[in-house]
Amino acid sequence: MQTLKTIGAEAAKTMLDQDQAVLIDIRESDEFAREHIPGAHHVPLSGFDAGDFPGARDKTAIFHCASGSRTAEAAPRILASGFAAVRQLDGGLAGWKAAGMATRVNRRVPISMQRQVQITAGLMVLLGVLLGFALSPWFFVLSGFVGAGLTFAGLSGTCGMARLLGLMPWNRALTT
Repeated sequence: MQTLKTIGAEAAKTMLDQDQAVLIDIRESDEFAREHIPGAHHVPLSGFDAGDFPGARDKTAIFHCASGSRTAEAAPRILASGFAAVRQLDGGLAGWKAAGMATRVNRRVPISMQRQVQITAGLMVLLGVLLGFALSPWFFVLSGFVGAGLTFAGLSGTCGMARLLGLMPWNRALTT
């Protein structure tokens, strides 16, 4: 697996301020809408196309996600993007914030769908286990059902829980 060279938040900010770099946020739309680095270009990894930046080829492209994991996994695609130089923001958005750099936060936008699914699935599994021990072993079926659903989601690429959560009022009514 190819790896990207990292760049710290302070060095990245200096390059951005001097117009030597372009910052590219590869997180999904719901994550970007909730919080992002001012001036970052949003190009979700799911729809990444290096052709989106024809005027910035002579600059260093600094890619980032939430923590750096997705950026590192996408290294081969990113390295083939055709920029003069390519870097990964060390620690992603979390590293940027840890360095005391500013972000733009929109609290009216719900947390990312991925986090909503994780919270809901975790609570359902926990509830199933607690009720299984406290009331009836039949409640363990709830935990098994959630586990089967998450396995299906991972294998098929479709998540029923995300679809249901997408219908909730807090996810339907708000757009950026």
